[in-house]
Amino acid sequence: MIKKSSFGKVWMLAIAATCSLQANAQAGFDTSAKISALIKQLTLEEKVKMIHASSSFTSGGVPRLGIPELVTSDGPHGVRPEHGRDWELDNNSLDSGTYMPVGVCLAATWNPKLGYDFGSVLGSEAAFRGKNVILGPGINIIRGPLNGRNFEYESEDPFLVSKMCVGYIKGVQDQGVSACVKHYLANNQESKRFTINVEMSERALREIYMPGFKAAVQEAGVNTLMSSYNKFRGQWGSHSNYLLEQVLKKEWGFKGLVMSDWNAVHNTAQAYWNGMDLEMGTDLGMLPNPDYSKFFLGDTVVKLIKAGKLPEYLLDEKVRRILYVMFKTGMIDGQVKKGEYNTKAHQQTALKVAEEGIVLLKNDNNLLPLNKNTVKSIAVIGYNADRKQSMGGGSSQVRAFYEITPLAGLKTNGGKVKINYAKGYDIVRGGGADQKLIDEAVAAASKSDVVVFVGGWTHGFRYDVWADNAYDAEDIDKQDMKMPFGQDELLKAVIKANPKTVVVLMGGGAIDMTQWVDKTPAVLQAWYAGLEGGNALAKIIYGDVNPSGKLPMSFPKKLEDNPSYALGEYPGDTAQSLIVHYLDDIYVGYRYYDKFKVEPQFAFGHGLSYTSFDYSNLKMTTAGNTALVSFTVKNTGKVAGSEVAQLYVHQQKSLLPRPEKELKGFQKIVLAPGEEKTVTITLNEDAFKYFNDVKNTWVMDNGNFDILVGGSSRTIKLNGTITL
Repeated sequence: MIKKSSFGKVWMLAIAATCSLQANAQAGFDTSAKISALIKQLTLEEKVKMIHASSSFTSGGVPRLGIPELVTSDGPHGVRPEHGRDWELDNNSLDSGTYMPVGVCLAATWNPKLGYDFGSVLGSEAAFRGKNVILGPGINIIRGPLNGRNFEYESEDPFLVSKMCVGYIKGVQDQGVSACVKHYLANNQESKRFTINVEMSERALREIYMPGFKAAVQEAGVNTLMSSYNKFRGQWGSHSNYLLEQVLKKEWGFKGLVMSDWNAVHNTAQAYWNGMDLEMGTDLGMLPNPDYSKFFLGDTVVKLIKAGKLPEYLLDEKVRRILYVMFKTGMIDGQVKKGEYNTKAHQQTALKVAEEGIVLLKNDNNLLPLNKNTVKSIAVIGYNADRKQSMGGGSSQVRAFYEITPLAGLKTNGGKVKINYAKGYDIVRGGGADQKLIDEAVAAASKSDVVVFVGGWTHGFRYDVWADNAYDAEDIDKQDMKMPFGQDELLKAVIKANPKTVVVLMGGGAIDMTQWVDKTPAVLQAWYAGLEGGNALAKIIYGDVNPSGKLPMSFPKKLEDNPSYALGEYPGDTAQSLIVHYLDDIYVGYRYYDKFKVEPQFAFGHGLSYTSFDYSNLKMTTAGNTALVSFTVKNTGKVAGSEVAQLYVHQQKSLLPRPEKELKGFQKIVLAPGEEKTVTITLNEDAFKYFNDVKNTWVMDNGNFDILVGGSSRTIKLNGTITL
């Protein structure tokens, strides 16, 4: 019952809410009317000008009607310094921005709020530089460890991808800038990405590869979406009627615009009919003065419409979607937000993401953290220790205002600890072990209390002269999982000289550790952690920050253990039909390791801490086809720390085969020593469904479901059963 004194306030709030809804509805109506009025004033040529690029990073505007060019910007980890309309590599450093940790590092935080903060930085800096669209996030599923672009993506698990990308997108778009989720769909390898045709089951498509994009559309309200280079079931991603028209626009209700990846359109009529709204790219010949009117969605469209071979109403629909995005972000009515650039707050967000994203994989005998008061000297070994990574990766290149390397971070944060640096290896084409460099590293290791070896992959670029199997970059995949540049031989020699060796791995994912992982007590996965990455790493190594990152993908022991190689096809056979069959189907990542009882090197969701956590008091209630799950997590150690409590669901019996377990909930909690908190997770009906590709619909079979709770996919602490 409402008290009389409160009634007036409640009534006024109700009226205000109603007025707000009416105002929003009216605003939507007004915007639609304005868009329709603008379309009526546009000539055929002006409309066509709006649906293709006008420079490397802009599409055409119509100045006489106040319709601006749409300005896009790479990349997903920082605003690139495109000067005006094109990307210029060499520019004044004062024009440099905040280099954020890469996407997989963000996902390793398992912290959706940080996803929002991350996106807010990008949106703000894009707004400051006059950009309208950030070309990110990249959310393709990490299917195998060799994809050169895994660092840019987020996870092997669709649920984790969905939760992390929604925050990122909302963070960007709350700054008045459009996010562009990419690459829709099945761009899970860079090798042969321009030619392959991906074939997968409808069930794999719906359960694994689509959920992130669906969440981006229906939960985050993403404004723009980028199609992929590859073919999907025989049609180019930029021409796919099923993906773009049937699913994205009709089934999911996407209201924004679809743009092509750069130079990814191949046919005028197919792109025009099948849902492509904006053709982007640069002149195929890379001429000094490219003629963008010669794009597939350029002058040819004008000619075909005038000849009666293409309907103009489809052109109006494309223009309507472009104008919808422009009105939504204030581009036409002059209410564009100003944003901020390279601020201290932005740098602190980058630091926080790095601190929460770096993963402690192994820590035998509590070698870490290193005590700055008792450790007198550290041998820092490895080329990556002193290498800046921001200008690598292809479309993810960011000119950083500064970048703290691991070596610099260890020096700055180490107090009186003496640092002995040895490069250890060189980054050279086909580089193997260099005995002179190994000897120098061994000498440094021998005279130091502890070794911090910084190696792994490196952030390169497709056309670097040394880039043959060492890098994470667009347009090329790694050839195998082996440590490049003779690092295995180097590391074994270093560990022999000083067993107290901490291995820090940089890169977008798993590397073959089998030659040395059993011989070293501590391993950290540091990804590419942004401009503050070296400080974040040092704070973790010295114990100023308690690590809390968790792996967003499984790390196999060797390449042959990965499902895309064990069950599927990768990267496709050029001698045959260029078809890549996803025969691993729904068994991607931990789903495969569980189902086929393969032991990973490090499991999905794994990540250690400098403290310990206890799980207890599992409670479950059901109502209809939903469940409410609660449990207690307690910090049983001596230092404060964060734990990512993970909830998996297993159906005991189903009409079609299902994975052993699937992630359906998680929560990151901060706990002081001795503190405990209750975690509550709601599982709606979707958490128990799977896609029945015989019936071609999502179904839920009645029966028993196991609820599995723990700190990783392989460390289940609590379990119970509910009946639905």
